[in-house]
Amino acid sequence: MSILVWIEQNDGAAVSSCWEVLGRAQTLAAEMGTSAAALVIGENVDAIAQEALGYGAATVYTASSPALAQYRLQPYAVAVAQALDAAGATVFLTNATLRGGVLAATVACSRGGGIAANVSDLRVEGGRLTATRAVYSGNILADITFASELAVASVRPRSFPMPEVGAGSGTVQPLSAGLDEASIREKITDFRAADTGEISLTDAKIIVSGGRGVAADPAKGFALVGALTDVLGAAMGASRAAVDAGFIPYKHQVGQTGKTVKPDLYIAAGISGAIQHLAGMGNSKVIVAVNKDREAPIFEKATYGIVDDLFAVLPALTEEFKKRLG
Repeated sequence: MSILVWIEQNDGAAVSSCWEVLGRAQTLAAEMGTSAAALVIGENVDAIAQEALGYGAATVYTASSPALAQYRLQPYAVAVAQALDAAGATVFLTNATLRGGVLAATVACSRGGGIAANVSDLRVEGGRLTATRAVYSGNILADITFASELAVASVRPRSFPMPEVGAGSGTVQPLSAGLDEASIREKITDFRAADTGEISLTDAKIIVSGGRGVAADPAKGFALVGALTDVLGAAMGASRAAVDAGFIPYKHQVGQTGKTVKPDLYIAAGISGAIQHLAGMGNSKVIVAVNKDREAPIFEKATYGIVDDLFAVLPALTEEFKKRLG
């Protein structure tokens, strides 16, 4: 019996939120009297396997093959099944990225396991796993228990602290995936990265978002948002209203129908605070709201509020941060 955590990777580098999940898995494993293992799938995965040992995995299972170089659901699900059997795992955890969510759901269906998707907390109650996730646009937190032998959960990024890296005393155990290109139904004909050089919203510690308030001059408004993100080393976000209006691409959307984020600092410029947006960023540690409407719902959630025009406030903030941050 053990807890198995899938370590997602992009271009040979692990997705950092996976280490948060692995750190939590170790805490859960200690309470359940078992161990936390990691699974790395891809090609030439030795470096990430050693990194997983450093983050505390007792065993790192590796599935390495040219056929696994790019993420494809069918062969990755096969590798997970082999790792679950090898580890005797009763819990399988992924990060709640698009890939992690789909892989978790596929494994749960194929193995008859219960699944809790996009959870914000995991704990042990009565010796069994309990998950917590937000429902009804974040107005209610629901506890989920598992009646099945296998419990599967995808974990929202930044739900848990990043564990410290150590020397690592675990072992690496290769799996014999037995996969070749001819046996895989999915074929990748082309791959193009769309977000080169941008900070990921889900991993960002600071996010500056623009909303409908930029409507007077959308190009200038998001240029001001971008200038502040550059100074702070932040990611750029947006409300659904801004995306629907065509001011900015969907990849920046934060909210119930966009990305769920939990940064240390979230600056909302010209965002009214619709419930769908709050569902995606309401758990940010510090929220700063800038809006001309003092009755805007965002101020009820904000740690600090500035009632003023974003076109005046954002340049002032940018200049002040430049002075203080050098």
